[in-house]
Amino acid sequence: MQQPIAILDSGVGGLTVVKEVMRQLPREKIIYFGDTARTPYGPRSADEVLDFTREIVDYLIQYKPKMIVIACNTATAVALTDIRSRVAIPVVGVINPGARAAIGRTATGCIGVIGTEGTIRSGAYENALRELSPHVQVVSEACPRFVTLVEQGNFRSSETFDVVYDSIAHMRTYPIDCLILGCTHYPFLTETISEVMGSGVNLISSADETAREVSTILQDKRKLARGDEFPVHQFFCSGDPVIFREIAQQWLGEHIQLTPVVWQVPHIS
Repeated sequence: MQQPIAILDSGVGGLTVVKEVMRQLPREKIIYFGDTARTPYGPRSADEVLDFTREIVDYLIQYKPKMIVIACNTATAVALTDIRSRVAIPVVGVINPGARAAIGRTATGCIGVIGTEGTIRSGAYENALRELSPHVQVVSEACPRFVTLVEQGNFRSSETFDVVYDSIAHMRTYPIDCLILGCTHYPFLTETISEVMGSGVNLISSADETAREVSTILQDKRKLARGDEFPVHQFFCSGDPVIFREIAQQWLGEHIQLTPVVWQVPHIS
């Protein structure tokens, strides 16, 4: 029986990581949990986020995953070290992969970071970037309204443009050439973010880089899935399954046609 990769997020944002893992590792089985009933995590206290993350990991561990991906920047900042101490399998977050990619691509040495209030408040990206390059200039901005837009499936509208413009247009006054999308919800808004920031700014998706790290670790541990069959993925959410399904099918699109999806909604108290 194939061991899955467990991916968890505060809502639908982690589907950006799912899409990349599906693309890069099409034979890997994925079990995904989106905590849509309690999203967003950004405004919550660190203790709450830690408790929620532990609860979801405890639920997912029953499926005997070979790896856990915390596809939520806020949960990565708060809970990554704790979860690694609680389980005997690799646990990957989304902050370090994104930081490494930005350092590798910047020419000006000025990197922007947008994320939830919790992620920006933690300073996790700034710390990760400065560990890699001590003299890098980091410009950070919390964008709490972005998650609500995504969770509602509002990816492209005049309202979306106005919210994005109001939130990040001022960052163009800095010599930023790389902008880290420091929340896995934000790639849903890539078109609008790019329009506001301009073509000279590279958008760094932590989802893309995290999927690459998953691939590297599994290859190193000789845990990559073998065989010619495509797996059946399982998706769980704690909130409204109808909205979750609509967004997931829209985002994953062709992948749903290639790999059957089992939708289940467990009770989370």
